[in-house]
Amino acid sequence: MRHGIASVERIEDFRQFDEIVDVRTPAEFAEDHIPGSINCPVLDNEQRIEVGTLYKQQSPFVAKRIGAAYVAENIARHLRETFFDRPPNWKPLIVCWRGGQRSGSMALIFRRVGWDAQQLQGGYKVYRKLVVERLAELPRQFDFRVVCGATGSGKSRLLKALAENGEQVLDLEEFACHKGSVLGVLPDAPQPTQKTFETRLLSALLDFDPARPVYVEAESRKIGTIHLPDALLEMLRAAACINIEASFDARVDFLLRDYDYFLGAPEWLSSRLETLNQLQSRETIERWQAYVRDGSWRELVGELLEKHYDPLYRRSQNKHFAGFREPKTFMANDLSPADITRLARDIAADDQPERIEAHAQ
Repeated sequence: MRHGIASVERIEDFRQFDEIVDVRTPAEFAEDHIPGSINCPVLDNEQRIEVGTLYKQQSPFVAKRIGAAYVAENIARHLRETFFDRPPNWKPLIVCWRGGQRSGSMALIFRRVGWDAQQLQGGYKVYRKLVVERLAELPRQFDFRVVCGATGSGKSRLLKALAENGEQVLDLEEFACHKGSVLGVLPDAPQPTQKTFETRLLSALLDFDPARPVYVEAESRKIGTIHLPDALLEMLRAAACINIEASFDARVDFLLRDYDYFLGAPEWLSSRLETLNQLQSRETIERWQAYVRDGSWRELVGELLEKHYDPLYRRSQNKHFAGFREPKTFMANDLSPADITRLARDIAADDQPERIEAHAQ
């Protein structure tokens, strides 16, 4: 290892540093970054574009001259505004895209100050490689419990109740900012990039205890625009299933509560219904659009379940989840918050004998 250059071989190795300083542009940082890192760009979005354009259209010398001025100004500002109170024994890790000039510039100045600043060899690309490698093997270490149930059975709420009950929960839809269906898009909450989703997923898995079960909702290969890693999908499709049974009326009532934000955005809801035109007749789509205009929410939700979601559910579960052939079934009452809390407790209690037996073996 060269002086001032850090070589990281495991995700856990990042914990040896007092702070991780990502000097890439805000746009690069927003796409994905090492968890817990802070963004202190040495070139902002516009400056990086300008320098890159000068490099191609004029000369590398002109680009480096203006780039050096920007870098010096930005590092000086970060020293005054962000790092002015760091102690003498502070040990930061400085990260850029490839571990090149941007991180090298900040690490050099920090070391001149007296801090033991380390530049990440290979930069963010090394971190990203580690994420991909770990997600190819880490999911295989866990005993998953896949929560199934027709649309409106309260599965996502049940996961939150299980987490509040102290269980290990992997909420993939929360990580993906999507409820996993054509109407699952969340208003004013765009989905993260694939890289950010995988960073969130890996961070959660690293915190889990392999000796305890992990509860997760049944998902298809894609959640909106996000793809599940192959190893995780393979484990979910082979895992034991927990089936939530609820009456049709209880499911309609639950969806009216859980998707209440649709009621305040009828135009947006109408646009989402149009995406079903390859699966439903024009007559059906127009009737649903009329329900939206009239505020006939119960009729709309009921028909969406009957004509769209329930047929899809019946086709998909037996096909994709081996454990659904003999699931453990739990009956819901009204899917109220109290009922979902009760379901979570019943599921966790039912799992206790298996855990004790597995531990004894």
